[in-house]
Amino acid sequence: MIGIYEETIKGIPSLVVVEAGRKDDALPLIAYFHGFTSAKEHNLPLAYLLAGKEFRVVLPDSQYHGEREGEESDMKKQVSFWDIVIQNIKELKDIKDQMESRNLIADSRIGVAGTSMGGITTSAALTQYPWISTAAVLMGSPKITTYAKTLVESFKKAGDLPITEEMIGSLYEQLGHYDLSEQPGKLDGRPLLFWHGDSDPVVPFDHSFTFYEQAEKEYTDKDKIRFIKEEGRGHKVSRHAVLETVKWFEKHL
Repeated sequence: MIGIYEETIKGIPSLVVVEAGRKDDALPLIAYFHGFTSAKEHNLPLAYLLAGKEFRVVLPDSQYHGEREGEESDMKKQVSFWDIVIQNIKELKDIKDQMESRNLIADSRIGVAGTSMGGITTSAALTQYPWISTAAVLMGSPKITTYAKTLVESFKKAGDLPITEEMIGSLYEQLGHYDLSEQPGKLDGRPLLFWHGDSDPVVPFDHSFTFYEQAEKEYTDKDKIRFIKEEGRGHKVSRHAVLETVKWFEKHL
């Protein structure tokens, strides 16, 4: 039987999904990050399937989302998008440290994945943490500086950009530190799955696909990097993507 447990991990409201009989055992850990305006419980179907393969899955609420949602306006959330991503990256380490301190991670096997903003978080986290064993990016961009510039330009055209040019320049400089496309060597041959619909109107398909084409050349073991393109799919994860993500972690974690 799969159990769903509410936990606050270093101040982060989270759901921990794991086989009930193995709740206190050391298991491979997967942290899965939700998308913008979503929440942790929206990824329970995928977490359920992963838990059935003997993984412990942690679903955290991102800042300003789910249980952490306050009175912030939509504009406040949008302007804070990159702050949320960077906070996710920092909180990933908090989750790992907490689980490690409780001896709940088997053989240091740690996977990270996410949808949209969560996929962006996953890509960026790979630049920071060599202890990530395996990752899956579902309709996220590894080219975060490029994506940030795209978002800024769209805000400018709409006339809704309540930040200064100096702040924008500082943002781009900060994002460069986390931009996987600018430091692909940090992958170091780790298993990495991409899934993206080629009709995605929110996160550009070509960001992940062109990065994959570049990164794949550096992999000695081509089996450890894969791109799944779903034709005609927009910004919504398909059942096929969910099942392939489960297979990926089952094989590589």
